[in-house]
Amino acid sequence: MHLLHMAAEAAATTMSVKGNLGVLGYGLAAIGPGIGVGLVVSKTIESIARQPELAARLQVTMWLGIAFTEALALIGLATPFIFAA
Repeated sequence: MHLLHMAAEAAATTMSVKGNLGVLGYGLAAIGPGIGVGLVVSKTIESIARQPELAARLQVTMWLGIAFTEALALIGLATPFIFAA
């Protein structure tokens, strides 16, 4: 009886660790898009500083780059819900 109780307790602990690791994994995965957005914006600012007459075109390209980079974060957020068992 004692061994059965220990097995049930270990299973409950495993389930909570799995959930916590999923949250931690997404937090670590969000670092990549964060760095990507920072790079896109910083390079756009550098480009506008070099050629101010192209500011409007560069900003449109910047917003597209940000949208595609953030799509990676949204995919990372949705993936655990899709593949949850």
